[in-house]
Amino acid sequence: MYGVVLAAGQGTRMQPLTDRRPKPLLPAAGRPLLEHVFDACVDVVDEFVVVVGYRGEDVIERLGESYRDTPISYVEQRDPAGTAHAIEQARPVVDERFVVLNGDVLVDPDLPAALAAAEGHAIATTPVSDPRSYGVASVGDDGSLEAIVEKPSDPPTNLANVGCYAFDPEVFEYIDDTERSERGEYEITDTLELLLSDGRDVSVVEYDGRWLDVGRPWELLRANELLLADVERDVRGTVAEGARLEGAVVVEDGATVRDGVHIEGPVVVKAGAEVGPNAYVRGATTLGPDARVGHGVEVKNSILFAEATVPHLSYVGDSVLGRDVNLGAGTKVANLRHDDASVRMTVKGERVDTGRRKLGVVLGDAVKTGINVSLNAGVKVASGAGIEPGEVVLRDVEGE
Repeated sequence: MYGVVLAAGQGTRMQPLTDRRPKPLLPAAGRPLLEHVFDACVDVVDEFVVVVGYRGEDVIERLGESYRDTPISYVEQRDPAGTAHAIEQARPVVDERFVVLNGDVLVDPDLPAALAAAEGHAIATTPVSDPRSYGVASVGDDGSLEAIVEKPSDPPTNLANVGCYAFDPEVFEYIDDTERSERGEYEITDTLELLLSDGRDVSVVEYDGRWLDVGRPWELLRANELLLADVERDVRGTVAEGARLEGAVVVEDGATVRDGVHIEGPVVVKAGAEVGPNAYVRGATTLGPDARVGHGVEVKNSILFAEATVPHLSYVGDSVLGRDVNLGAGTKVANLRHDDASVRMTVKGERVDTGRRKLGVVLGDAVKTGINVSLNAGVKVASGAGIEPGEVVLRDVEGE
């Protein structure tokens, strides 16, 4: 069985984190989202087929020719035009039944295993409390799909489409007949309707495990939290006698934890990273390769990409810092509104309620701040931007 993984999109809702990398390579718990997707289905597939597009060469360079001894083929989606169009790109490679997963959606291994075990075409669904924001599946008495209704005001069931499928190769013939939707895309749900109208059975696999579509910056933090909940203590790097490590803390080979450091897991310190002296790191935090957290710094529930640096006397909470970020001494991040309402963030020009009571900042690659900068909750700073010493940043900062 093939595992077709869709990884072609740029992920504009994730900007500025995707300015210089494709969304499936964003790190959570120290590894790209795409690798976590591979982990979920590697036991049921014989070959991966990865559909690449935006910065596809970065994906190929990261993954290479195989993953955990399972070979990888790559196909390119040059002009993204919907999920059905993305799946169609795998046609030259795929000649037997295959499962389809998105390269930025976290699921448990039970899901691809259940799809693989189903017969013929299959769709995964999961029960949700309010189905009105999803594609909703109607299921017949025999457990097969009857219809999918997109974002219905009166949902026929509480079963939301997870966006994971299994198909026989004949699906490509039906993709050929799929017309563009009102959004101008070739939708795989329209292809499913064609299968049903032609009398083909589509099994419904009901799933109630982990399901997180990592589409916006705060959802990357949520992915990090979920994945770090499963880590176990593993200390292989250099840890000073005066350091204190509590709980599920991972310190990789080549990482250094200096005197006076206090780390409360779950925390992952990647190879080459340095912590301290006299730093406090806590709460679902990942410090990327060669990251630096220095004297008098507190980092809480955050992700620091590779080579991000918070050298001294700063606070970073519930935040994502891109590659090669450098915070000047005394830079402080606010992660809580005074009115106790959930933090809002601008996504593609619209203010969005994140649903998070605590959320700090999202800094693109190579952002630099001067000393004594204050960054307000929910602020995004574009890649390459610089902030002058002493500034109080209350609105998003554009750059490049």
